[in-house]
Amino acid sequence: MYIYSMSKNLLSISLICAVFFFGIKPIAAQNTASTKHVTTLIQPPYLKAGDTVAIVAPSGILNNRTQEIDQAKALLKSWGLHATVGKHVFNQANHFAGTDDERCEDLQKALDDPKIKAIWCARGGYGTVRVLDKLNWTKFKANPKWVIGYSDITALHNQIHNEGIESIHAMMCTSIPDDLSTIEETIATFKEALFGNALHYTLKGSKYNRTGQASGQLVGGNLTMLHTMLGSKTSIDTSGKILFIEEIGEYKYHIDRMLQSLKRAGYFDNCKGLIVGDMTKLRKNTTLWGTSIEQLILDALADYDFPIAFNMPAGHEKDNRALILGKPIKLTVNKEQSTVVFEE
Repeated sequence: MYIYSMSKNLLSISLICAVFFFGIKPIAAQNTASTKHVTTLIQPPYLKAGDTVAIVAPSGILNNRTQEIDQAKALLKSWGLHATVGKHVFNQANHFAGTDDERCEDLQKALDDPKIKAIWCARGGYGTVRVLDKLNWTKFKANPKWVIGYSDITALHNQIHNEGIESIHAMMCTSIPDDLSTIEETIATFKEALFGNALHYTLKGSKYNRTGQASGQLVGGNLTMLHTMLGSKTSIDTSGKILFIEEIGEYKYHIDRMLQSLKRAGYFDNCKGLIVGDMTKLRKNTTLWGTSIEQLILDALADYDFPIAFNMPAGHEKDNRALILGKPIKLTVNKEQSTVVFEE
């Protein structure tokens, strides 16, 4: 008994000494422990006349959407581009545009084909996360190409970022209305991003803006999808980067819950700035939240001092400006207006 007590005391003393001399370092949060820190990303070649774009549907079903796909093909043709449509795009498997294997087959074929210079997602909805782990990125990394979409396609953007490649957050095929003049800026900025013209946005001011300047790679997308990726190899490391978020059809308390989860996972610890896009069709709970969505975001991120810019026209509204994810930007935030300038 005496020997056991003496050993136990010696162990305690040793632990105390170790803490005194070396300190206790907290266990790394999810955002730094299970994600890949990417510094310089590869920029796929910008498109030129004669290039081919593959249209695929990695997510939701395309019931009665042939007209929109035809309009998308016509738009590409007007820019001097060729379009090819995935074999399974109009398939139906319950909620999805074909089975997981069928959607993966179309996407994998487009990723692997060196003649395909860009991959344009037909729509979002839900389903991309179900094919992520089936994909092989070897040939895509050898011949990078632009992958385009938003909403559920955030899952692809995150994975592509971790593979070290830039991608484009922009309109999808089902975003195209009969009257193109109703989304002129959406189409114009998509074309500019695709063909390599410089992007520079001036955002409408907001009394909620947290002023300041920041520079870093732009990352992010749909808030629900960023939250869904937590704890997986597809979650992004936001260290030294500027995060963009947008959302649709959520309760305010759901948005707060997702922000709190990201916060607890260390998502914002080394973030350089935040750009808030459209928060569309917010649902009303029986118990009202009590503040604006802007104030909710500010309150959730009150522990950080990075600049926050509201009113980025990107997300689920008609005015959905293109963003090149993974590309360095300079963010300047004032109450009167903010600017987002992409590095050339």
